[in-house]
Amino acid sequence: MSKSWVSSIFLGALALSFGVWGIADIFHSNTDTSIATIGAEKISVGDFQRDYHNFLRGASQQVGHEVTTDEARARGLDKQALQTVLNRNAIDQIVAKYGLRANDAQIASAIRAIPAFRGPLGSFDHQQFLYRLQNAGFTEEAFVQIERGDLSRNQLLDAIRSGVELAPGYARMLFDYVNERRVADYVVVPKTAVGAPPPPTDAQLADYVKAHAQAFSTPEYRDVIYAVAGPQDVMNKVSVTDQELQQQYELRKDQYQTAEKRDVEQIVFPDQASAQAARTKIDSGTSFADVATQRGLKPSDISLGAVEQADLGNDRGPSTFALPAGAVTKPIKSNFGWVLLHVTKITPGSNKTFADVKDTLRKDVTTQLAQAKLTDVTNAFDDASAGGASLADSAKRAGMRIVHIPAVDANGLTPEGKKADLPASGDFVAQLKKSEVGEESDPFPSSDGSVYVVKVNGTTPPKLKPLADVRAPAVAAWTDAWEKQRLADTTSRLVTAARSANSLAPVAAKVHGTVQSTGAVERSVPPPGLTREFVAKLFNSPPGSVISAYTSDRNGMIVARITGVAHPPSNIGDFTFRRFAASIGGQAANDFEESLAMAARKRLGVTVNQQQVEHVTGAS
Repeated sequence: MSKSWVSSIFLGALALSFGVWGIADIFHSNTDTSIATIGAEKISVGDFQRDYHNFLRGASQQVGHEVTTDEARARGLDKQALQTVLNRNAIDQIVAKYGLRANDAQIASAIRAIPAFRGPLGSFDHQQFLYRLQNAGFTEEAFVQIERGDLSRNQLLDAIRSGVELAPGYARMLFDYVNERRVADYVVVPKTAVGAPPPPTDAQLADYVKAHAQAFSTPEYRDVIYAVAGPQDVMNKVSVTDQELQQQYELRKDQYQTAEKRDVEQIVFPDQASAQAARTKIDSGTSFADVATQRGLKPSDISLGAVEQADLGNDRGPSTFALPAGAVTKPIKSNFGWVLLHVTKITPGSNKTFADVKDTLRKDVTTQLAQAKLTDVTNAFDDASAGGASLADSAKRAGMRIVHIPAVDANGLTPEGKKADLPASGDFVAQLKKSEVGEESDPFPSSDGSVYVVKVNGTTPPKLKPLADVRAPAVAAWTDAWEKQRLADTTSRLVTAARSANSLAPVAAKVHGTVQSTGAVERSVPPPGLTREFVAKLFNSPPGSVISAYTSDRNGMIVARITGVAHPPSNIGDFTFRRFAASIGGQAANDFEESLAMAARKRLGVTVNQQQVEHVTGAS
């Protein structure tokens, strides 16, 4: 039958449908998996993924905590990383055009100088080099090529950056602007100066509530149903034998049995007499660091890092590991000459037996197996849902629990003001916020280890609350608005009076206040009690101007008159000025570099595969 005309028509129609729905791409192999194309060169997903992860690792080190993908997108780090990669590729094409290329000797020298690749002895260590590359997602060949690209690129960029200096007059103008100081006299106009507010009428309150409906309405409530299955729901379906635990223990043995490590410093001497003389100085109270300094050594020159006894060999290891923290060895003859070693820190080793970790290991392995079991739950739900079953029926067949929340607001509260039975997971909250009414999400894993399916059945729109229910907050808000408006009107009249008199005396007399002085104010540092709004107006108005702004507690306003402007001396030969000018020149050089990259991108043409970018950065 497969050779009949009937089957030919059927298979032809099927093949046509594949083409219509996009399956034909598998025959053409033309799916572009690059994240961007610059000119004729493509940037692969793998390269961008590696660079992006390293970019986030660097950002995490700067802020002191691990930057999540959500935080990275919120701070725009995903866009910064993409622009950095695009600019680098564009400049690399200019470098190639001019034939700039670092040689092998330059690359080897640069790699050997990187501190992260030093071994216990303080010199380049190939094993440490490979270990670091593996953690960063590089092969040795790929890293060498990247280092070659960096060195070649810097030949061009150093030529752009080198010697950029702004004209002295321009640098002085910026120096004066940044370091300018201003002084103003001021009078505080307290809120009490406008008098006590009258009690609002019901009509006034009703109008105020309507005008500010968002503040006096119930929130939007959502009718939510979700299915959930966590590791605890499938624990009874997994079991682990002692033999399997023993196997896991053997695989993880390096986690449970670690050697003692010590942070060690070492000074090498040409002979025993020199080493003994240094040790005598240390016995007399001279620190190990001072002895190193006297020999012209920096801290990085003497640090061996954290080492195990075996790393120091039979000549230095036993003596060094017999010392307490802070102690220094006697002179030791080693393969490097006569040495003194200083123990700065001791990290004890551990030797946990199988019995010590068995219970913890069982819990860990069981949890991992349960997590894997959730994949079966997800597949079972998908199969049932694809067959037309409702969310509740699909969840029941898959062994998931169903939770129904009739009404919950954006803050996770019920109409009674209680916390709704919702997971605290950020993944769940994000899915709930973006779900449309009637839309059933696909099963998705969450950071809490569970799998969820979310559906919003309907919404209850916001509704203006009766005046009786919001009278107290409405009166407070109306009163505050009345006082602020009166205070602004009063302050405006006082500013006009001060400008006419060219003095703050009328203001002080009207509010029974005193004229005070701000003292010297810096552009970027608001003095105590004064706001950034006040400082901005102080520096954006000409001398003699009268300005006004709220006090820091916003319970009053300030009327001020600018009385003085001063600039520090900006002698071209002064160190502070030269350092400022060099910094500004460096920023200008960075602008030149950015302009070069953007010009290259414009000439070459850039196409970004946004879908692939979002896949790597977690936005999709």
